[in-house]
Amino acid sequence: MERLIKKIKYTAEIELLSGLHIGGTNLAMAIGGPDKLVVRNPIDQKPYIPGSSLKGKLRSLLEIALGQYQYDEKKGKAVPCSDASMTCGHLFGTAATGDTSQPSRVIVRDALMTTAPELLANTDLFLTEAKTEVAIDRITAHANPRTNERVPKGVCFRFEAILNIFSDDNEEELCKSLEKAIHLLEDDYLGGNGSRGYGQIAFRNIRTEEKSVESY
Repeated sequence: MERLIKKIKYTAEIELLSGLHIGGTNLAMAIGGPDKLVVRNPIDQKPYIPGSSLKGKLRSLLEIALGQYQYDEKKGKAVPCSDASMTCGHLFGTAATGDTSQPSRVIVRDALMTTAPELLANTDLFLTEAKTEVAIDRITAHANPRTNERVPKGVCFRFEAILNIFSDDNEEELCKSLEKAIHLLEDDYLGGNGSRGYGQIAFRNIRTEEKSVESY
């Protein structure tokens, strides 16, 4: 039976190279305010990047790069790899049941904002900006303006991920795969509207720290 032998902590700083929009609730949307709001910590109202958004994007990019996604005929779309014998299924886990199931080897934390709030004192909204865009109907030429809330370029967040290594794992392959996904994300985008320039990020000062099970 395989056993946990170590945990590898990855830490880095995520720097926004363009405005970022990861949607939150619009329940408190004010009249005349943005149509789409960003996700915020309900206690201090600071924007953050959900770990689920980071992990989902890392997984999808690695699956595309390695060709390890599957096509669901019923849903008519590509779905996450459910084969634990493949790199993506082994690293990120599978949703399959029975002998083919595989818990995720990687934990991705919510990325909290590290930029001092006083540096964002002049933004349109609290710690964010309002970005207005206009969609043009190609038939009627009617303009439909919409405003998105974005976290501005230059804001930084703390990235943290934990990679669990078990006795039967290929540690080198898991580490290289996770690092590959991180670098793929730097040349892609995070959040929504990436094809329109949103969500370009960079990982700064990537560091790793190993802790054996015996050290706990």
